[in-house]
Amino acid sequence: MPGIDTSRKFIPLNIAVLTVSDSRTPETDKSGDVLAERIEKAGHNVAARRIVSDDVVHIRGALKAWISDTAIDVVISTGGTGLTGRDVTPEAFKTVYDKEIEGFAALFHRISYEKIGTSTIQSRATAGVAGGTFLFALPGSPGACKDGWDDILVYQFDNRHGPCNFVDIMPRLEEHKQR
Repeated sequence: MPGIDTSRKFIPLNIAVLTVSDSRTPETDKSGDVLAERIEKAGHNVAARRIVSDDVVHIRGALKAWISDTAIDVVISTGGTGLTGRDVTPEAFKTVYDKEIEGFAALFHRISYEKIGTSTIQSRATAGVAGGTFLFALPGSPGACKDGWDDILVYQFDNRHGPCNFVDIMPRLEEHKQR
């Protein structure tokens, strides 16, 4: 059964929060606030925070800057994962992935279905790894951010969580480059 091994010392991560929106400002970014509050409450550091427009070039630029920053372990975005013409977050994320984490979307949809039913089909939440940095794209609603963090990410970003977690494999994400 999964759980937390309290005999292990917690390792805090540096997590960047990216809000993708044409209309949000720092004062109205509720979803970004939800993520930042939860990240800090879990004992991690909000290493950076930014709002960019729904534009592949802007999203990809923010991702690439944070992927190249060795002080950033994880990027979590909110917004732009829907089906409208302006929703291009998954397209931007997929241009930078070294590997996609398909299970994240599957698990996110299962959790979301329990709360919003078939409306979950309109989300294109995605995750992957690039340059040794974990990347997660969540929908833009505060509820979806809570679901993604509270039911998945808080555990996978806790090195004490078993039977396995993302933190334990971080040192090996780029081992192919060491050959």
